Formats: sequence, structure tokens, C-alpha cells
Amino acid sequence: MSTPLEHAPHSERPVSSTYPTASTSLPSDRATSSPPPAKRPRTGAATDRLFGWTAKGAALLTLAMLIGILLSLLAGAWPAISKFGLGFLTSSVWDPVQNEYGGLVMIYGTIATSLIALVIAVPVSFGIALFLTEMSPSWLKRPLGTAIELLAAVPSIVYGMWGLLVFGPILSTYVQQPLQKLLAGVPYLGALVAGPPVGIGILSAGIILAIMIIPFIASVMRDVFEVTPPLLKESAYGLGSTTWEVVSKVVLPYTKAGVIGGIMLGLGRALGETMAVTFVIGNTNQLNSLSVFEAANSITSVLANEFAEAAEGLHQASLMYLGLVLFFITFVVLSLSKILLAQLKKSEGTKS
Repeated sequence: MSTPLEHAPHSERPVSSTYPTASTSLPSDRATSSPPPAKRPRTGAATDRLFGWTAKGAALLTLAMLIGILLSLLAGAWPAISKFGLGFLTSSVWDPVQNEYGGLVMIYGTIATSLIALVIAVPVSFGIALFLTEMSPSWLKRPLGTAIELLAAVPSIVYGMWGLLVFGPILSTYVQQPLQKLLAGVPYLGALVAGPPVGIGILSAGIILAIMIIPFIASVMRDVFEVTPPLLKESAYGLGSTTWEVVSKVVLPYTKAGVIGGIMLGLGRALGETMAVTFVIGNTNQLNSLSVFEAANSITSVLANEFAEAAEGLHQASLMYLGLVLFFITFVVLSLSKILLAQLKKSEGTKS
């Protein structure tokens, strides 16, 4: 027995929401849309190999440039090395007329001015970074930080001219002359401030260098202080620690690598500075006095003053020898900083 549904025409089937009839049309946007574009085939293995070769090539190129600089300095300095040997480092004679050269005066001036700059710049930079990260009001942080960073943009020759024409007379009038009157006749201390009151010399060069490297050290210290997790500092404050205790017990141990890196960056800047030191150090080859107010010389200043006029032969080779010595000093400083960081890392977790 058939049912009415079986005898019903095909076109009169009930319309289902799940199975639409053939006359039901799709939306126009779907009907006319183009298929999605085919994805490009992945080339991960080849791209990774190319990137790896590029990165390795950049590293090897840097190393090759460093070795090339060292070899060129060694080749240029070889006549002076073969004639003077290591005695060049202990001789204070610098006489182009007699072809007698020694680098002790320049080495002493370079190290002395850099150490004076560090002694002045590191505490000042630490104080600036501490104030900007822990104590400064929010409205002062940005303008003060920007002003300090702008000091790094001042050309070194401007620092040199300012030191010679402005800072030198001030140092002579208000520091050197009063100290000479105060320490007159005092053993050793009187010798440290002796010299003509002209305001140029080792101390003047060291102070100018300190002003120049403060922006670099302070900026690095501020940045590394800011990466200390706030939770650590808040926990220390919650336990009743003072600001100094938080900095010395939490911030400095957490950021010691960055702090030392900033100090080494400033030291490298001080060792290699040329024009500012040339203006204010006095450019005199003498070691008759250990006074910080005596005119002296540095490796960079003697290179700037004499290299253009140096005759071929021992004079030019001796200047290249000084450049090689400066390269070696910088290498030793960086090596000592790496050793210090390794020792600090090794002592982590031990009870002090």
C-alpha cells in the first residue's frame, strides 16, 4: 500500500533547512569569490644555511679585520721593535734628531689620564644612574636622561677647546694655586701639586676625559639598573630595606656584568681619545715630576702631533710601535674585565 508521499511529484518534496533544493542560490559574495592563493613552498633548510653562512662570514670578517690591523701595526713597527726591543717601553727619551725613541712618557700619560678619568667618572655615573632609576620624580627622568646623553654628542674637539680656554684657567686659579699655597713645604703632597699654574697637564686631561665618558657609563648603568625585575626590589623594600640596601644587595648583584661592561666601555673611550687630550695635556715629553699639574704627553696626542710630519724610518716605526702598545693596553684591559666577570660568576651562590 503506497503512501501519498510516494506518489507526490519530485518538485513538491518538502524543503529541509539542512538539504536545500536545487533552486536555492548561494550568497553572491561566496559565489563570486576567488579561491585563496596557493602558499609558497617553504625553503627553510636553504634559508637557514644561507643565514648561518652570512652570520659566520660576518664574525670571521670582523676577526680577520682585527688580525689585519694587528699585523699591519706589527709590520710598520718592526724596525723600531728590532732596534729598541722591550727597552722602548722603559725609556723616556724621545729625540727625533738623534733617532732615539722611548715610549715610557706616553704610556704613563695615557694610563694616568685614563685612571684619573675613571676615578672621577665612575662614582658620578653611578650616582646619576641611581638617581634616575630609584629616586628621580617621573617628570624629571626623561629630560635629565636626555640631557646627559646629549653630552656624548658633543665633538671631542669642542671639549678640548673648552678645556684649554675655559676650564684650564679656572683649574689654575681656583684649584692649583690654592693647593700649592696650602701644601707648600709638605713632603710628597707638595710635589703632587707642583708646576707652573697654567691649568694644563695630566689632571686637566683626566677631568676632561671624565666629563666625556660620564654619558657612556651613566647610560649603560641606567639601562642595566632598569632591567632589574621590579618584584625583587619591591620585595626588598617590603622587608624594610633602604634604597642603598636595595641597590647594593639586589640591583648591583643582578646587573654586575652590565655595570662592568659600561665601565670598560668608558675606559676604552678614555684610552683612545685624541683631540681633547691633545689640547689640554701640554704635549711635553718629560717625567721630571710626578705632579698631576705638570704638562705631559699621551700615545694618542703624540700620534696626532707627529705622525703627519714623521720621516720614514725609525721615527715613523716608533709611532707605529706606540700604536701597537696602545692596542696591547686595550687588549689587556678587556682581558682583565673578562677575567673579573668570570670570577664574579664563579663566586655566585657562595657565602660572602
